[in-house]
Amino acid sequence: MGEYLKIKDSLPVQRGNVVYENLDFLNALLYVIENGCKWRSLPEQYGNWNSIYQRARRWANNGVMEKVFLALQREQIVCIKIEHASLDSTSCKVHPDAHGALKKEESGASESRAEDGTQKFMWLPRMTR
Repeated sequence: MGEYLKIKDSLPVQRGNVVYENLDFLNALLYVIENGCKWRSLPEQYGNWNSIYQRARRWANNGVMEKVFLALQREQIVCIKIEHASLDSTSCKVHPDAHGALKKEESGASESRAEDGTQKFMWLPRMTR
């Protein structure tokens, strides 16, 4: 609870009939980040996954999430170090030439996708202590 008090001022004031307190929400959010699980896989002890997801989406759109994580890092409660960041065509649409597609004048596709230049990437942020 002492760590929560250090960042409490960075959190929005809760109004109305709030189901999950900010502390419970942050614990659920940190669980998803640390374990790399899908929102639907969030254990029931943290609450309804969709409610947690909707608040996370709202906070991200309003800039609250960035403010919270800056406060968490400033107070050295969590340290996040991104070691790799990659994009693939499911995340970002690019021109076919940009991702190694075969040109029309080339003979045809080879048997190996690697020879054609189509690459696969994985994004895996890791938390460090």
